[in-house]
Amino acid sequence: MARTLIAEQLFDGEQMHRNIPFVVDDKGRIQSLGGEAAAAAERLKGLLAPGLVDVQVNGGGGVLFNNDPSVDALGKIGAAHARYGTTGFLPTLITDRVDVMRRAADAVSTALREGVPGVLGVHFEGPHLSEPKKGTHEADFIRPLSEEELAIYARDDLGVKVVTLAPENVAVEDIRKLVSLGVKVCLGHSNADGATAAAAVAVGATGFTHLYNAMSPLQSREPGMVGTALITDDAWCGLIADGHHVCAEAMQLALKAKPRGKIMLVTDAMSLVGSEETRFPLFDRVVTREGDRLTSTTGELAGSHLDMIGAVRNIRDWCGVELAEALRMGALYPAQFLGLKAGRLEAGGPADMILLNEKLEVEKTWIGGRKVF
Repeated sequence: MARTLIAEQLFDGEQMHRNIPFVVDDKGRIQSLGGEAAAAAERLKGLLAPGLVDVQVNGGGGVLFNNDPSVDALGKIGAAHARYGTTGFLPTLITDRVDVMRRAADAVSTALREGVPGVLGVHFEGPHLSEPKKGTHEADFIRPLSEEELAIYARDDLGVKVVTLAPENVAVEDIRKLVSLGVKVCLGHSNADGATAAAAVAVGATGFTHLYNAMSPLQSREPGMVGTALITDDAWCGLIADGHHVCAEAMQLALKAKPRGKIMLVTDAMSLVGSEETRFPLFDRVVTREGDRLTSTTGELAGSHLDMIGAVRNIRDWCGVELAEALRMGALYPAQFLGLKAGRLEAGGPADMILLNEKLEVEKTWIGGRKVF
């Protein structure tokens, strides 16, 4: 049964509205926006905005996808992040064995078939990376692209497929092959020079994973991957706005260099988001949280303790980004990168919505018109 709601404030993805009624149909879509309100309409106090979309989620709710590549795990991860406004996410598997990749793919396929809230596809961050820029990835599992991985990437039951790779270790022909299989190729964990990164973009790579982090830097005589990312207008860049991975000044530089719409907020969240735990195992190491910083026993940053609405607040507060644009960076732009009809509240679109209070905290989250938080 369709229901009418009136939002005190509503951001539709482009502009703000006040006291605007909208109708959500029984299929979880927005039937109409504006017009006359029904007498029995439910009123929502606060700011209603499009649900946030995260293309890089390693875990949440005490579950790490690598440690538990299952449908049950995906449900727990999605529920944990829904508390912070995420209505769509890509479960992300970092570099691991082929059998773990297969199990992860099977879990995502089943989750999509069963309608596990929030799951949009899968992000394989590795294993075809550069060892010098591996970060917290396990060196023993880094390897060239083989037919075994290609068979996984070729599957057509995985929703949106993203693969992060180091272009110096994957042939241009293979990047072109991945694109032909419907994979969105991102460049990251790479020591490539600018020419190598640009060659990958020329054959279809469309993104850069966690800009600045684990990639060759911009130098005076060599753009590196960072420079190539900043000057490639058509490519999207993920940004971990947690104050540990990237400082405010570097974020501001990226925002000035890139066209509007090409910087998207990501969390790179690990299992502790939405959990009271402070430690978790990662391969043969232990990752510990101190405040909101995650550090491996080997000393490097190990993902983040960031959530999406926190990223929105940070980019607004630290970089002076207007709220509407910060919300786009967390919803519309990642949806556009993924090629999805999301990140907007509009007639015919999904009722993936979040209600925010004056502190920009999430009060309620809906996925497909159903309240999940």
